[in-house]
Amino acid sequence: MADGGPVLELRGLRKRFGGLAVTDDVSLAVAPGAIHAVIGPNGAGKTTLVHQISGLLAPDSGRVLFAGEDVTALPMHRRARLGLARTFQITSVVPGFSALENAALAVQARSGSSFRLLRPAAGQLALDDPAMEALEAVGLADRARTPAGALSHGERRQLELAVALAMRPRLLLLDEPLAGAGPEEAERLVGVLSGLRGRYAILLVEHDMPAVFALADGISVLVYGRVVATGPPAAIRANPEVRAAYLGEDDAA
Repeated sequence: MADGGPVLELRGLRKRFGGLAVTDDVSLAVAPGAIHAVIGPNGAGKTTLVHQISGLLAPDSGRVLFAGEDVTALPMHRRARLGLARTFQITSVVPGFSALENAALAVQARSGSSFRLLRPAAGQLALDDPAMEALEAVGLADRARTPAGALSHGERRQLELAVALAMRPRLLLLDEPLAGAGPEEAERLVGVLSGLRGRYAILLVEHDMPAVFALADGISVLVYGRVVATGPPAAIRANPEVRAAYLGEDDAA
């Protein structure tokens, strides 16, 4: 990756299902250390876009560049090895494992071991030390020994983020990390994500508009598969087309 170049760049991504264009010539870039949000109404194509970035779904045309490398044809696990870490709308941690053990599994996978659902041996410093660092980064160090199934919804979201951080990513691809969180949990998660700014590039897909405008350095608005506006939060908030297509609906809700 050239100095100052984007960590992630999408160039003209298109995906159709039958006659429906779900992503239609989508282009955007995420700079190192920046939080870039993708917003849009339900059915705008956000999840399909995330699938194409992560490698779960191949675009019909266009390119995905990651750290300057064309990864359009690479599968998910190859992109993950390059440093693209994704979290999902639905929390995906192992309930019977402690928070530390969940993070240690990610460290184990990053080192080249298979993602086996075997409890990591206690005291493996090569796993536990970086796993604890990831928990500390998201504010869960005091819950390290707590089974994931005993954590609150918001804490499980924090743990999922810690698992992603344990992969030592260049980019965090966060798919609605605040989904299902109550007001206090959402506020805590926003604080955690804000603390990651500058350390990681983040592409954030989120419906919580106060959180988006509090966190994002840049925002792209997706409507019917097309990017209708991209810019800093103040410009997006003031954009008449965006307000008519999306933000105005929130105001009226």
